Amino acid sequence: QVQLVESGGGLVQAGGSLRLSCVLSGRTITTLAMGWFRQAPGKEREFVAAITRSSGSTYYTDSVKGRFTISRDGAKNTLYLQMNSLKPEDTAVYRCAADRSPGTPYYTDRYYNYWGQGTQVTVSS
Repeated sequence: QVQLVESGGGLVQAGGSLRLSCVLSGRTITTLAMGWFRQAPGKEREFVAAITRSSGSTYYTDSVKGRFTISRDGAKNTLYLQMNSLKPEDTAVYRCAADRSPGTPYYTDRYYNYWGQGTQVTVSS
């Protein structure tokens, strides 16, 4: 059974940094396409970043390019999201997702089969 557990969220001032972690159990991380999504109050869930299964290619939404980095550690079976130069508009609940079906868009949440519980990120101005 695949499980995802996020951590690392918190309250940070604008310009600060946080690193989110998502520990995967039940599967080897390099066998799954994974991603990060976020949802702010009153808004729809949106794509943040994704990493492909085998090559580890990465993709980002335009608003976080150059500030966020998605990565994975095979030894720890963990997905990361390093977030730098945070802005108040980055405030949201961040969730990791796993096991996107092959050939489906990495930016569409409905194609991911497993989700973590989420971690709150709050950026103050």
